Amino acid sequence: MPGALTAFELLLEIDQRCRSLAAGLAPAQAQLDTWSGIGFRIGEHCFVAPMGEIAEILHEPRFTLLPGVKPWVKGVANLRGQLLPIMDLCGFFGVELSPLRKQRRVLVLEYKDVFVGLQVDEVQGMQHFAHADLNTGTQALPHPMFAPYVQGHFAEEHPWWVFSPFALARAPQFWAVAV
Repeated sequence: MPGALTAFELLLEIDQRCRSLAAGLAPAQAQLDTWSGIGFRIGEHCFVAPMGEIAEILHEPRFTLLPGVKPWVKGVANLRGQLLPIMDLCGFFGVELSPLRKQRRVLVLEYKDVFVGLQVDEVQGMQHFAHADLNTGTQALPHPMFAPYVQGHFAEEHPWWVFSPFALARAPQFWAVAV
């Protein structure tokens, strides 16, 4: 076929297109100076969890209620053949859960032997901040109950509190689920 590219020429062309498209991307150093996490809402409070601490984000799955547990333990769901306990973070922190079920999501936490779903009012996507903008103070927290799980905040139009699901997984009060 006249004018047809050889396999090698086609690869060179693809390489050149990729390099020209990558020219507009942020340099690697700028990416290193950026902190990224999953933004979510508990009540009216905005939090962001480090990327490495959330394994998956789900729509609210169907779950089976469990007897004899605290009200913030929603139940267990079947996630690809594995039982996933669903815990309502709003209920755990004493914040009223949003009535808008469509927005609710479950953040899946896998930490050591812990596999649990953390139900939140809404996931607000990936959030990116400059590392230099992290304020490690927690004095202005909306509620002192958040303190053991918050590692600081980023001040934007509203504070984004850095919430550690791993710290929550290590907390004995989170596992005191029986009534």
